[in-house]
Amino acid sequence: MSELERERGRHYTGILGPRGVGKTVLLKQLAAGRPEAFYLSLDTLARDTDVFEVVKKLHLDYGGRLFLLDEVHFQPGIDETLKKLYDFLDIRVCFTSSVALALHRSAYDLSRRIVLKFLYPFSFREYISFRAGTRIPPLTLDRIFNREWSPDHMRAGLHFESYLRGGLMPFGLDEPEPLTILERILATVIRKDIPATARLHTEEPDLIHKLVGFVGRSPVDGINYSSTAGNLGITKYKAEQYIDLLEKAFVLHRVFPRGTNVLKEPKVLMALPYRLLYKPYASALGGLREDFVVQTLRMAGRSFFYLKTTTGTKTPDYLLDDGKEENTVIEIGGKGKGREQFKGVTADRKIIFAHDDRTDGMRRPLFMLGFLA
Repeated sequence: MSELERERGRHYTGILGPRGVGKTVLLKQLAAGRPEAFYLSLDTLARDTDVFEVVKKLHLDYGGRLFLLDEVHFQPGIDETLKKLYDFLDIRVCFTSSVALALHRSAYDLSRRIVLKFLYPFSFREYISFRAGTRIPPLTLDRIFNREWSPDHMRAGLHFESYLRGGLMPFGLDEPEPLTILERILATVIRKDIPATARLHTEEPDLIHKLVGFVGRSPVDGINYSSTAGNLGITKYKAEQYIDLLEKAFVLHRVFPRGTNVLKEPKVLMALPYRLLYKPYASALGGLREDFVVQTLRMAGRSFFYLKTTTGTKTPDYLLDDGKEENTVIEIGGKGKGREQFKGVTADRKIIFAHDDRTDGMRRPLFMLGFLA
C-alpha cells in the first residue's frame, strides 16, 4: 500500500496477482478519503463499454484524477485503451488483473507508460506476522546454509502446516474452510478469467478443468506437456497452450530443465494450495512441498531450474543460479533424503530442505525457505 502511495511520475501502475489475494481491497484502500479517486470494476461492465469514454467523462465532468480499474482483462483491447488514456487525459491510473498481461510486448508500446507489479499470496514470513503477530527478519540463502537464524525462526515451524493448508491466502486467516472459497475461485478463473483473455471453443474450459484435476491428482514427477496431452487426448500444442494460460492465471507453475540432452519440456507444479482440492493433506504432502518451494522461489524473484538426467539416476530437485549468491542445488523431501541425491553433481552449495526440524549436515528445515529475502 505505502509503495503505491509513493508512486511518482506519469507512468501507470498495474498490479497482477491471483484471485483472492487482495487486489480489490488494495484499490479500495487507495480510493478511501480521496474525492478525486474513482473505482471501476471492469468485470461488471458490458464488454462493449468504451472505458476510455467513461473515464473521460468522469475526469472532465466530475474532476476525477485517480482512476482505479479492477480486473482489466475483461476489457477487450485493454492495451489500446490504456494507451489512449495515457496520451489524451491528464490522470493517474492504477489497475489490477487476475491474469498476467503481456502489455510490454503489445503493439501499442506501453513499456514506458506502465510499471507492472505482482501481488502474491503471503510468504511464510508474512503469514507468521499476521497469524502470530511476530515480525521475524528475512534470511538470505547464505544465512540459511550457515544456520544463522534465530529461535523465533525455528519456533515459526509450528505454523508451517496451517500455511500449507491454505493460510497463505488472506481469506485463509479468517475462514475455517478456505478450500471451499478456493474451489469457487478456481471455477471463476477457468470459466471467466481465462475465456476473457483467450479465444476458446465452448468445450475448452471443461478440458482446462480436467487438466488441472490431472495435475492435482498425479505425483509431481513426470507432469509435462506430453503427459497432460496423453491424459486428456489432446495435442501437445494444446496442452502447452492450456498450461500457459493456467500459469498466467496463477494456478500452475512451469519450471524448465537444466541439463544436457533433455527434452525442453517444463515440469508442471501447482500454486499453493490448489493441490488440496484433489487430494487429502497427507496424500498431497509430497507435491505440496515442491509447490511451496517453487512458489517461494518465484515470489522471491529467484532464477531456478529443475535437474534431469538421461540415465534415470537420482539427482537433486532444483538448481538456483541467478547471480545473487553462489549457485546452489537443493533436494526437497521428508526424513529419508540423504547425500546420495547429490552424487556426481557439481555446485557451490548442496542443501536438503526436509520437512522436519533437523539441521545436521546438509539438512535444513523446509520452512526456512519461507523467510528467503
